[in-house]
Parts: sequence; C-alpha cells; structure tokens
Amino acid sequence: MTTVQYSDRTAIVTGGSRGIGRQSAVRLAADGYNLVLVYSGSQPEADQAVKDILAAGGRALAVQADVSDLSAVTAAFDAAEQAFGGVDVVVHAAGVMKLTTIADADFDVIDQMLRVNTRGTFTVAQQAAKRLRSGGAFIAFSTSVVGLSLPTYGPYVASKAAVEGIILILARELRGRDITVNAVAPGPTATALFLDGKDPETIARMAAQPPLERLGVPEDIAETVAFLAGPARWVNGQVLRVNGGII
Repeated sequence: MTTVQYSDRTAIVTGGSRGIGRQSAVRLAADGYNLVLVYSGSQPEADQAVKDILAAGGRALAVQADVSDLSAVTAAFDAAEQAFGGVDVVVHAAGVMKLTTIADADFDVIDQMLRVNTRGTFTVAQQAAKRLRSGGAFIAFSTSVVGLSLPTYGPYVASKAAVEGIILILARELRGRDITVNAVAPGPTATALFLDGKDPETIARMAAQPPLERLGVPEDIAETVAFLAGPARWVNGQVLRVNGGII
C-alpha cells in the first residue's frame, strides 16, 4: 500500500467504528491524518478502532453522535477542532439498510432510513460546509444499487438517491472554497451491513455479478476514499461507482 503523508490534516469519519467507515479511518490514519471516529452505539468497537490507530503511531479519538441529530454532529465537529485545530476531510459513511418490498414496507423502517441516511447527510454536510478548511474534501456514501433497481431495495435506494442529489448541489454551492465534494457508491461489499439476513446462495449470486467475480472488501472502498480525500483535487461533484464493474 502506497501512502502520501498528510500529518497536518484532520479527518472526521462517521460510521467509523465498523465496516467501510472503520477501514476508511484506518487507511486515512496510515496517510498521516488525525482521525475523529464518530459512532452511534458501538463504543467498544469505536474504542478498539482508536486503539488500533494509536498502536500504529496515529492520532485518533472517538466521539458518540447520532448523525441525524444536528446538535450531536455539531459537538463532534467541535471536538475535532478542539483536539486537532480544524477539519480538512469529512467521510460520511454512517448509514442503515433494511430490505423490504414497497408493498410490505413498515413506515417506521422507512422513516428510520430516511432519518439516518438522508437527514444525516444533511446534518453532516451542513457542518462540513461551514467548517472545512481550504483544500478540504467532503465524501459521502451512496450505493450502486441506485442504478441497479433491485427488488426489496426501494426505501434504501430512496434514502441514498437523495444523497447523490445533495452532493451534486453542495459541490456547486462551495464554489471558490477549494473544497471537493463527491460520493462513493459501493457495490456488494463484504460487511456486516451487507451480509446480514442474506443466505449463502444470495451472497454467491451477488458475488458473481461483477466481471471480477467477487465481493468487494472494505479495503477496496477505503482506497477510493483515500484518493478522494487527498490527491484527487480535480475530481469534484461526482458519484464514483466502486463496484468491480457492475453495470
């Protein structure tokens, strides 16, 4: 793994205690970023992620926050500024996914996904827009399922399609600030979020979809995050489908 060192830069990663968020945090820490890991309810995992980064010579802290709660998100940004002097990169990986047909959907479940995935993107993006320093980057997460239209993904896709719209507009609203705004849209990736509730046959079928004939792993997505966070200064207002070639 080739890294570029950014020892004077700080990154906030939501959903940083597990899965793609955690791996993105570890990858950015390897590049020298100071890390603030925002987690919702999994404090032991967040604490362990911080310990792993510290053990590798990095600097990190964990902050609990519900991303849909503006005051909690504001406090997380405050903590980052107090600990490290400012914020340069925000990776918004926190999200929830529940699969259901539209006909059978429980509206409490729909409301939860919209609150976390869509409202959560607004709250984090708003603070990022106000606080990111020049040369910074905001990276949100959509999903490749937006373009695949798979049954049972309706409410989830609705919550994530909104993320893509937010990102495209925010990139233009930050004109003149030297801040890039992009979204990463992973395909099937071997995380607890993806694997939960799927039988082996379904997993095997989805792993066979990409021309590379495998599931993605969090490290695949983290490499893209690191690219957008650092060297990709001419990539802006884009949604990157990171899915091994699924069309």
